[in-house]
Amino acid sequence: MTTLISNPKERLLLGAGLNVLHFESQEWLETIAFWKDEVRFFEDLLKQKESPEKSKQDYSKLLKNLDKIHIDFLEDLKGDIIEHEIVLSKLQKGQKGLSDAIYRDKHQQLRARMNTFTDNFKTFKKIVFDYAKNL
Repeated sequence: MTTLISNPKERLLLGAGLNVLHFESQEWLETIAFWKDEVRFFEDLLKQKESPEKSKQDYSKLLKNLDKIHIDFLEDLKGDIIEHEIVLSKLQKGQKGLSDAIYRDKHQQLRARMNTFTDNFKTFKKIVFDYAKNL
């Protein structure tokens, strides 16, 4: 039998007031802005650390492409969070046809995307730093 261990913070936040969820969304937007700065840093680092070896040049190009993918993904995620915030605003104004439960479900989906990207981005950063150290 498998037991799912849930994150107590997640359970608390999804039951929290909408203002708390709004605050978390704002934190995500700040995190995304920081990640974008990091991606620019990695791009500059990779430009400075280009290797004369063909195989390492190919690897460097791959990492640069990943930089571009990350920027595109971050822009998409940022757009989804901003859209989510707009729905929150409408929900708080009592606009008809909106559901608190649906909003919370979407918030949970965004949190999962943020968590997944956080893990993937940490791995990417390790790869970039290992590459730069070995040049």
